[in-house]
Amino acid sequence: MNCSLRTLRKTAIRAMCGRPSKTKARCAFLSLIAMAAEARSSPLEFSARTIELDLMTAVLGCIIFLLVLYTIRHYLFTLNRLFGRQRQPYLDIEQASWPQVVVCVAAHNEEKVIADALNALLEVDYPRDKLIIMPLNDRSTDGTREIIDRIAAANPDRFMLFHRSAGRPGKAAALRDATEKIQAEIIIVFDADYLPARGLIKQLVAPFFDPEVGAIMGRVVPINAGTNLLTRLLDLERAGGYQVDQAARMNLGLVPQYGGTVGGVRRCALEEIGGWNGDMLAEDTDVTFRLLQNGWKTVYQNRSECYEEVPEVWPVRIRQISRWARGHNQVMGRNLMDLLRNPRISLRERVDGALLLCVFIMPPLLLIGWTLTVVQFFMTSHQWLFGWLALSGLVASGAFGTNAAFFEIAAATYLDGNRNRVRLLPLNIFGFLVSLISITRATISQILDLMRKRELVWQKTERFRVATAPPIQELILPPASAQIDSPVEFNRKIF
Repeated sequence: MNCSLRTLRKTAIRAMCGRPSKTKARCAFLSLIAMAAEARSSPLEFSARTIELDLMTAVLGCIIFLLVLYTIRHYLFTLNRLFGRQRQPYLDIEQASWPQVVVCVAAHNEEKVIADALNALLEVDYPRDKLIIMPLNDRSTDGTREIIDRIAAANPDRFMLFHRSAGRPGKAAALRDATEKIQAEIIIVFDADYLPARGLIKQLVAPFFDPEVGAIMGRVVPINAGTNLLTRLLDLERAGGYQVDQAARMNLGLVPQYGGTVGGVRRCALEEIGGWNGDMLAEDTDVTFRLLQNGWKTVYQNRSECYEEVPEVWPVRIRQISRWARGHNQVMGRNLMDLLRNPRISLRERVDGALLLCVFIMPPLLLIGWTLTVVQFFMTSHQWLFGWLALSGLVASGAFGTNAAFFEIAAATYLDGNRNRVRLLPLNIFGFLVSLISITRATISQILDLMRKRELVWQKTERFRVATAPPIQELILPPASAQIDSPVEFNRKIF
């Protein structure tokens, strides 16, 4: 059968040469019929192509579904912050029998910033006999140790020194070793570049009077937002992430995330879940979900602000977000299925927790979606409507998703009283593209490392501070004549 069809096609093609136009048309028609019949006569080839298209369609449909889900989530969070009921249940606690607290300051080669952090902690409004400062000097090779020792010597009985010269590298491993020496019930954690306001420690400790609270997270505000375009864009990103995303999850009773700095944990809760995982790059996200699965709450305090130094050059930003992606995906691999199967957690918390865990796999999935769309668009040229529908579906979901994220950032600038800063919003598309590529590369590299059984390596974020930061109270206290609705509004205006 196949031989006769091929013969028919060849005869028709030969007949086209040197014939009148009508004969050529007739022969061409016969040739097309022969090719179509031949295609139908190869059921295995046709079936394989159909299966490929069906599989690509299913994958593309799942990606579009996830994009729509994250889009709805962004809009829901933004509308809640603009119009919903706001929960800040522990802010009114000002007088209490304050518990013993140890403040850990993670430091690895932090000679540029460690003195500012320690001096700011010495000035916080917390009973002196209840507060111990514990710098975690983890294998520093610069002048970090000398600076810590000098400040500790000038302030006896205020410090518990922890100099670590060996062991597994990374913040999680250093915290695990240091926690073994801590007897206090509350452990507050800062990174070395963070500057706490005077009343911050009380605000972070107050939620622990609720016996169900296992962890607390405050808000992060860039102190160097005015340095260049990158820092301004990161300031907008931080605003959207904390002022809207974290606050809305707190309002809606979902899963606020402990962020590893400007926050703390209850020591007995930490012991119950097995302590810090020393091999985790994102020990904060790991603790968040292990606490959740063991019945502990994480609380977010939007007005409890601390001030950080964000990256000032793109290579440092790329390394930072790549490390976040690797660490977050590592936590997802270990916690996602246990979270979804845990009957003690409410359905909405499981859904929100799963979306939070999967957030760093969305950039590579988006690129996969674009690739599949282009392939399908050309492979289904005989079904032009399907190709256009696939392309339109991905474009529409991606556009609405990007708009939802930008809407979140715009709402954050409005809530902060920085409406003029929204003019930079269109430039965030560059940051989005850089993050998209960087996270995708980090994810692919992580998969290859997993296949080769390589360990993930923790990388420190470079610091840029060249002079001692001004006292934090000069940054956050408004003039006596100023009238503001909240400390957030004033803070965001001055950076």
